[in-house]
This record gives sequence, structure tokens and C-alpha cells, in this order.
Amino acid sequence: MVGIIGKKIGMTSIIDANGAKIACTVIQAEPNVISQIKTEEKEGYNALQISAIEVNEKHSNAPAIGHFAKANSKPMYYSHEFRVDTVSGTIGDIVEVTIFGEGDFVDIIGTTKGKGFQGVVRRHGFAGVGPSTHGQHDRKRAPGSVGSSSYPSKVFKGLRMAGRMGGKRMKSINSKILKVVPEHNLLIVKGSVSGHNGAIVVIEK
Repeated sequence: MVGIIGKKIGMTSIIDANGAKIACTVIQAEPNVISQIKTEEKEGYNALQISAIEVNEKHSNAPAIGHFAKANSKPMYYSHEFRVDTVSGTIGDIVEVTIFGEGDFVDIIGTTKGKGFQGVVRRHGFAGVGPSTHGQHDRKRAPGSVGSSSYPSKVFKGLRMAGRMGGKRMKSINSKILKVVPEHNLLIVKGSVSGHNGAIVVIEK
């Protein structure tokens, strides 16, 4: 298997063999199910669709119920497609945290916390415009000039300005698994993972 879907529980710390304190993230990954298999002959590429987090049928539509019925599963809340070189397994197979081992390095995909509409000081680390004296008024957090006047008479695309901050899909590369707790479906990963507590994350080998 190539990955699993889980929920970020929160952060904690553990003590290693040398007595050093290591910050880590706890991820709970309940058993996932293979809900669809895509092959190069039919779809043009090989992939496994893995789904997680059961939902009540009354909260699902008929196409979703029919789709997961093929895997002898209840409708699932979240699905993710993992590209593979060769297809292994069958529809309905269960994927658990035991596919990982202590010391494995994984990539973790999550969505960063949304910060709403923010100014340039918080969003881009601007310092503001000049001192607060000598005629300056409410300029401490202003962006300053954004372009020339007569030429080019426009603001170039990509200029750092105020706007929506956070809420973006991010991938953490080569995160180390410090511990696997199969009886509680937990993965303990070194360092931080994007997202709020309770956010859905995808762990890839």
C-alpha cells in the first residue's frame, strides 16, 4: 500500500534515548477501505482510491451509496487517489496504520489554518511605512507604493498585497514516523503537520 487517510489529533512531545525532547504530531488513522481500483487499460493510469471516515447513508446521495456498495462498505466522507506503478489488492481491502513502521519517512498532505483577510504586515512580514512622526498618520502597517505612475501605469501581477491568508493545501516532505500504535490506530510523526486539530490529512509513503 502507498498511503492512508487520517485525522490530526494534536501535538505532544516524547523523550528519545538520549534524553532530548522531540515535538511531534499525533495522527489517528482509522481503518481505510480501497473503494476503487483504476488500471492503465481502462482509465489510462494505475491508481488506488482509498476512502475513510464512515457517514450515515441518509447524509449521502444515491451515486455515493452505490459506489461504496461495490466495496461492501458504508459511504465514506473522504476519498484520495494514490498513483501506483502496479496495482495490488482488491476492492474492499482494509488499509491500516500497520503499513508503516517506526523510522519510515512519509509525505503528509494537509490544509493550513485559515487566517482570513490579513494586511501586508502579517501576511508578508512588511515593516510598514516610515516613522510615526513627521506628518505620518496611520501608516505603520501600510503597504507603501505599488507601482509607477506614467509608466507602466499598472500594477504588476504577483505583487505582495493584503488578502486571504492560510487555507492552502500543503505537503510536508520526509516526515519521520517515531511510533506506530496499532491498537489505537495512531501514528506519531516528528515535527508539525499543516492543519487544525481534527483536520483530515493524507499520509503517503
